[in-house]
Amino acid sequence: MHAPRTRVQRRPVHGVLLLDKPLGLSSNQALQKAKWLLRAEKAGHTGTLDPLASGVLPLCFGAATKFSQLHLDADKIYAAVARLGVKTSTGDAEGDVLAERPVEVSDEDLARVEAAFTGALRQVPPMHSALKKDGKALYEYAREGIEVDRAPRDVTVRALTLTRIDASHIGIRAEVSKGTYIRTLGEDIGEALGCGAHLASLRRTATGGFDLSGCITLLQLEALPEEERLAALLPAESLVAGHARILLDADDAGRFLSGLRRRGDWPDAAAVAVFGREPSAFLGTAHVVAGELIPGRLLSPIEIQQTLLTEATP
Repeated sequence: MHAPRTRVQRRPVHGVLLLDKPLGLSSNQALQKAKWLLRAEKAGHTGTLDPLASGVLPLCFGAATKFSQLHLDADKIYAAVARLGVKTSTGDAEGDVLAERPVEVSDEDLARVEAAFTGALRQVPPMHSALKKDGKALYEYAREGIEVDRAPRDVTVRALTLTRIDASHIGIRAEVSKGTYIRTLGEDIGEALGCGAHLASLRRTATGGFDLSGCITLLQLEALPEEERLAALLPAESLVAGHARILLDADDAGRFLSGLRRRGDWPDAAAVAVFGREPSAFLGTAHVVAGELIPGRLLSPIEIQQTLLTEATP
């Protein structure tokens, strides 16, 4: 007989884990592993990374999940390697080879294509992507050999650098807006160079204000003593670090948390982060119109209390 499995005792965990996602795991698999290691009750991520991509994946726990949308919309930076001269069915190394062409690419060609793909672009999402149509991911259709129509989308490549690695490989560094498919960008660059291409590797190096320097791997997290793992999390307010801050006294903080608007001499702002003065605690987000502070996403009193208790624990 098998020994009964030990049930994991979940606990309230609030914060952001900057994960360096490994190759081979889906974003959800990585999330579930981190959730198990932290024994967290509630968790979510801030946008998917393909199993064949590694790098920065902010994971949100507890109260932080309320603000994960902010990083779905954030700009991202990727480092990729493209194999020139070989076009595949998936746009990466896992796909079947569809065509091979000779590679004759000069430094002038790279500079020309680099300029052409910087700025506003229209992309057709790849079939091998998590984008859904009629409730079903495109990659599921692709696995069944079905190709469906995809509407092109407007994206922006804010900065692009192409570097020669060897005769058949180039490096791609791209700073892009949300919704940009680097696999598609690599294929389109290959076509513009006249030889075709697919991605040999892909790594996200930054998203929003987060980069690899602040990340931890699943192996590093697992190696920590359990009582030290919570220290790897950033506070939920790290997701709104770019917002202007507004401080409220205890009375106004209580009313704000109950959803009531507050008045003050604050300038108009589309998004602000609101904190209580005593105790110093993150309350949520809001926007300001004509001196009126209008609540947005708010922490609950119990979430604030749990966060303060966690921060007070040595």
